[in-house]
Amino acid sequence: MIETITSLFGSGGMNSLIKTGGAVLTVLLVVPALFKLLVVTIDEGEAAIRTRNGRPIIRRRARGDHEAGDVVVLRPGSHPVFPILAWYRRVDTRVRSTDLPARQLTSGGARQHLVHASFDWRPVVTGSDLRVFELEVVHVTERTGNIVGAALRDLVASYDRPDLPRNAELSEAVLTACADRVREACGIELLSVVITGDALTDGYLLADAIAGRSTAGDELTALPADWGAAVSRVRAAS
Repeated sequence: MIETITSLFGSGGMNSLIKTGGAVLTVLLVVPALFKLLVVTIDEGEAAIRTRNGRPIIRRRARGDHEAGDVVVLRPGSHPVFPILAWYRRVDTRVRSTDLPARQLTSGGARQHLVHASFDWRPVVTGSDLRVFELEVVHVTERTGNIVGAALRDLVASYDRPDLPRNAELSEAVLTACADRVREACGIELLSVVITGDALTDGYLLADAIAGRSTAGDELTALPADWGAAVSRVRAAS
Protein backbone atom coordinates (compact mmCIF):
# COMPACT_ATOMS: atom_id res chain seq x y z
CA MET A 1 0.00 0.00 0.00
CA ILE A 2 2.82 2.36 0.81
CA GLU A 3 4.38 1.61 -2.54
CA THR A 4 1.06 2.43 -4.27
CA ILE A 5 0.76 5.79 -2.49
CA THR A 6 4.37 6.56 -3.25
CA SER A 7 3.90 5.70 -6.88
CA LEU A 8 1.11 8.33 -7.13
CA PHE A 9 3.69 11.04 -6.62
CA GLY A 10 5.63 9.86 -9.60
CA SER A 11 5.60 11.94 -12.72
CA GLY A 12 2.82 10.06 -14.51
CA GLY A 13 0.50 9.69 -11.51
CA MET A 14 0.95 13.28 -10.40
CA ASN A 15 0.15 14.64 -13.85
CA SER A 16 -3.00 12.56 -14.01
CA LEU A 17 -4.06 13.74 -10.54
CA ILE A 18 -3.44 17.39 -11.43
CA LYS A 19 -5.42 17.09 -14.65
CA THR A 20 -8.34 15.42 -12.91
CA GLY A 21 -8.37 18.00 -10.08
CA GLY A 22 -8.15 20.88 -12.53
CA ALA A 23 -11.07 19.54 -14.52
CA VAL A 24 -13.17 19.16 -11.37
CA LEU A 25 -12.35 22.70 -10.19
CA THR A 26 -13.18 24.05 -13.63
CA VAL A 27 -16.59 22.40 -13.62
CA LEU A 28 -17.41 23.40 -10.04
CA LEU A 29 -16.07 26.97 -9.94
CA VAL A 30 -15.16 28.47 -13.30
CA VAL A 31 -18.22 27.41 -15.31
CA PRO A 32 -20.79 28.74 -12.76
CA ALA A 33 -18.80 31.97 -12.48
CA LEU A 34 -18.81 32.44 -16.26
CA PHE A 35 -22.51 31.57 -16.42
CA LYS A 36 -23.24 34.16 -13.72
CA LEU A 37 -21.18 36.75 -15.58
CA LEU A 38 -22.45 36.11 -19.10
CA VAL A 39 -26.11 35.20 -18.43
CA VAL A 40 -28.61 37.42 -16.61
CA THR A 41 -31.87 36.11 -15.18
CA ILE A 42 -34.83 38.49 -15.00
CA ASP A 43 -37.38 37.49 -12.38
CA GLU A 44 -41.15 37.72 -12.67
CA GLY A 45 -42.34 41.22 -11.77
CA GLU A 46 -39.24 42.75 -13.36
CA ALA A 47 -37.95 43.76 -16.75
CA ALA A 48 -34.62 45.17 -17.86
CA ILE A 49 -33.24 47.40 -20.57
CA ARG A 50 -29.85 46.93 -22.18
CA THR A 51 -27.26 49.63 -21.50
CA ARG A 52 -23.81 50.51 -22.78
CA ASN A 53 -21.49 52.61 -20.62
CA GLY A 54 -24.42 53.33 -18.32
CA ARG A 55 -26.65 54.63 -21.13
CA PRO A 56 -29.65 52.71 -22.50
CA ILE A 57 -29.17 51.24 -25.98
CA ILE A 58 -31.65 52.80 -28.42
CA ARG A 59 -32.54 51.05 -31.67
CA ARG A 60 -31.41 52.94 -34.74
CA ARG A 61 -33.68 51.09 -37.17
CA ALA A 62 -36.97 49.23 -37.04
CA ARG A 63 -36.83 45.46 -36.69
CA GLY A 64 -39.88 43.22 -36.44
CA ASP A 65 -42.27 44.64 -33.86
CA HIS A 66 -39.66 47.12 -32.61
CA GLU A 67 -39.61 50.67 -33.90
CA ALA A 68 -36.59 52.90 -34.33
CA GLY A 69 -35.97 54.89 -31.16
CA ASP A 70 -37.11 52.11 -28.78
CA VAL A 71 -34.88 50.79 -26.01
CA VAL A 72 -33.86 47.11 -26.01
CA VAL A 73 -36.04 45.29 -23.45
CA LEU A 74 -35.27 42.07 -21.58
CA ARG A 75 -38.37 40.25 -20.33
CA PRO A 76 -38.48 37.65 -17.50
CA GLY A 77 -36.17 34.72 -18.25
CA SER A 78 -32.46 34.14 -18.95
CA HIS A 79 -30.62 36.32 -21.44
CA PRO A 80 -26.96 36.47 -22.60
CA VAL A 81 -25.03 39.60 -21.73
CA PHE A 82 -21.58 40.82 -22.68
CA PRO A 83 -20.10 43.01 -19.92
CA ILE A 84 -17.71 44.84 -22.22
CA LEU A 85 -20.26 45.59 -24.97
CA ALA A 86 -23.59 45.79 -23.13
CA TRP A 87 -25.05 45.45 -19.65
CA TYR A 88 -28.57 45.90 -18.29
CA ARG A 89 -30.69 47.98 -15.90
CA ARG A 90 -33.55 46.38 -13.98
CA VAL A 91 -37.04 47.93 -13.91
CA ASP A 92 -39.66 47.01 -11.30
CA THR A 93 -42.91 46.33 -13.18
CA ARG A 94 -45.12 45.50 -10.19
CA VAL A 95 -48.27 47.48 -9.39
CA ARG A 96 -47.83 50.52 -7.16
CA SER A 97 -50.33 52.86 -5.53
CA THR A 98 -50.00 56.62 -5.07
CA ASP A 99 -52.21 58.91 -2.98
CA LEU A 100 -53.21 62.36 -4.15
CA PRO A 101 -53.49 65.15 -1.59
CA ALA A 102 -57.02 66.21 -0.68
CA ARG A 103 -58.24 68.99 -2.97
CA GLN A 104 -61.08 71.47 -2.83
CA LEU A 105 -62.83 71.39 -6.20
CA THR A 106 -65.68 73.57 -7.39
CA SER A 107 -68.46 71.98 -9.42
CA GLY A 108 -70.42 73.65 -12.17
CA GLY A 109 -73.24 74.32 -9.72
CA ALA A 110 -70.92 76.55 -7.66
CA ARG A 111 -70.53 73.93 -4.95
CA GLN A 112 -67.15 73.29 -3.42
CA HIS A 113 -66.17 69.70 -2.60
CA LEU A 114 -63.24 68.26 -0.65
CA VAL A 115 -62.15 65.26 -2.73
CA HIS A 116 -59.66 62.50 -1.79
CA ALA A 117 -58.25 60.17 -4.45
CA SER A 118 -55.51 57.64 -5.23
CA PHE A 119 -54.40 55.75 -8.33
CA ASP A 120 -52.76 52.38 -9.11
CA TRP A 121 -50.17 52.11 -11.88
CA ARG A 122 -47.33 50.01 -13.31
CA PRO A 123 -44.74 50.46 -16.08
CA VAL A 124 -45.62 49.13 -19.53
CA VAL A 125 -43.00 46.65 -20.78
CA THR A 126 -42.43 47.86 -24.32
CA GLY A 127 -39.43 49.55 -25.89
CA SER A 128 -41.24 52.85 -26.47
CA ASP A 129 -42.95 53.04 -23.08
CA LEU A 130 -39.84 52.11 -21.07
CA ARG A 131 -37.89 54.76 -22.97
CA VAL A 132 -40.36 57.40 -21.74
CA PHE A 133 -40.42 55.91 -18.25
CA GLU A 134 -36.63 55.66 -17.86
CA LEU A 135 -35.30 58.56 -19.94
CA GLU A 136 -37.92 61.29 -20.31
CA VAL A 137 -39.67 61.54 -16.94
CA VAL A 138 -37.92 62.49 -13.70
CA HIS A 139 -40.79 62.03 -11.22
CA VAL A 140 -43.36 59.67 -12.70
CA THR A 141 -45.81 59.81 -9.77
CA GLU A 142 -45.73 63.61 -9.67
CA ARG A 143 -46.40 63.94 -13.38
CA THR A 144 -49.13 61.30 -13.30
CA GLY A 145 -50.70 62.94 -10.26
CA ASN A 146 -50.87 66.24 -12.12
CA ILE A 147 -52.64 64.62 -15.09
CA VAL A 148 -55.09 62.68 -12.91
CA GLY A 149 -55.75 65.76 -10.76
CA ALA A 150 -56.45 67.90 -13.81
CA ALA A 151 -58.89 65.33 -15.21
CA LEU A 152 -60.63 65.09 -11.83
CA ARG A 153 -60.91 68.88 -11.60
CA ASP A 154 -62.39 69.20 -15.08
CA LEU A 155 -64.92 66.43 -14.48
CA VAL A 156 -66.09 67.91 -11.18
CA ALA A 157 -66.39 71.33 -12.83
CA SER A 158 -68.55 69.82 -15.56
CA TYR A 159 -71.22 68.59 -13.10
CA ASP A 160 -73.94 71.18 -12.54
CA ARG A 161 -75.99 68.98 -10.21
CA PRO A 162 -76.05 69.62 -6.45
CA ASP A 163 -74.11 66.46 -5.56
CA LEU A 164 -71.27 64.60 -7.23
CA PRO A 165 -71.86 61.14 -8.75
CA ARG A 166 -71.05 58.06 -6.73
CA ASN A 167 -67.37 57.54 -6.04
CA ALA A 168 -67.19 54.45 -8.29
CA GLU A 169 -68.77 56.32 -11.21
CA LEU A 170 -66.50 59.32 -10.79
CA SER A 171 -63.45 57.05 -10.47
CA GLU A 172 -64.29 55.28 -13.73
CA ALA A 173 -64.87 58.58 -15.50
CA VAL A 174 -61.49 59.95 -14.40
CA LEU A 175 -59.72 56.74 -15.47
CA THR A 176 -61.33 56.85 -18.90
CA ALA A 177 -60.53 60.53 -19.33
CA CYS A 178 -56.79 60.37 -18.64
CA ALA A 179 -55.51 56.77 -19.11
CA ASP A 180 -54.26 57.35 -22.68
CA ARG A 181 -52.68 60.67 -21.75
CA VAL A 182 -50.85 59.10 -18.79
CA ARG A 183 -49.37 56.33 -20.95
CA GLU A 184 -48.26 58.78 -23.62
CA ALA A 185 -46.67 61.21 -21.16
CA CYS A 186 -45.23 58.78 -18.57
CA GLY A 187 -44.95 55.35 -20.18
CA ILE A 188 -47.09 53.66 -17.53
CA GLU A 189 -50.46 51.93 -17.43
CA LEU A 190 -53.05 53.60 -15.23
CA LEU A 191 -54.91 50.64 -13.74
CA SER A 192 -57.47 52.37 -11.54
CA VAL A 193 -58.41 55.66 -9.94
CA VAL A 194 -60.10 55.46 -6.55
CA ILE A 195 -62.11 58.37 -5.17
CA THR A 196 -62.02 57.71 -1.43
CA GLY A 197 -64.41 60.40 -0.20
CA ASP A 198 -65.84 63.88 -0.64
CA ALA A 199 -67.46 66.44 1.66
CA LEU A 200 -68.99 69.85 1.12
CA THR A 201 -67.14 72.66 2.83
CA ASP A 202 -68.73 74.54 5.71
CA GLY A 203 -69.24 77.73 3.71
CA TYR A 204 -71.30 76.02 1.02
CA LEU A 205 -73.23 73.96 3.54
CA LEU A 206 -74.18 77.20 5.28
CA ALA A 207 -75.07 78.94 2.02
CA ASP A 208 -77.29 76.03 0.95
CA ALA A 209 -79.03 75.95 4.32
CA ILE A 210 -79.67 79.69 4.21
CA ALA A 211 -80.95 79.50 0.62
CA GLY A 212 -83.23 76.59 1.50
CA ARG A 213 -84.73 78.32 4.50
CA SER A 214 -85.28 81.53 2.54
CA THR A 215 -87.05 79.64 -0.26
CA ALA A 216 -89.29 77.94 2.27
CA GLY A 217 -90.27 81.33 3.70
CA ASP A 218 -88.09 81.14 6.78
CA GLU A 219 -87.40 84.38 8.59
CA LEU A 220 -83.62 84.03 8.18
CA THR A 221 -82.68 86.46 5.40
CA ALA A 222 -79.19 87.65 6.36
CA LEU A 223 -75.92 85.99 7.26
CA PRO A 224 -75.45 85.64 11.01
CA ALA A 225 -72.63 87.47 12.71
CA ASP A 226 -71.37 84.39 14.51
CA TRP A 227 -70.19 82.08 11.72
CA GLY A 228 -68.98 79.36 14.08
CA ALA A 229 -72.34 79.04 15.84
CA ALA A 230 -74.18 79.13 12.50
CA VAL A 231 -72.08 76.31 11.10
CA SER A 232 -72.75 74.23 14.20
CA ARG A 233 -76.50 74.80 13.87
CA VAL A 234 -76.47 73.88 10.19
CA ARG A 235 -74.56 70.70 10.88
CA ALA A 236 -76.96 69.78 13.66
CA ALA A 237 -79.94 70.47 11.45
CA SER A 238 -78.56 68.38 8.61
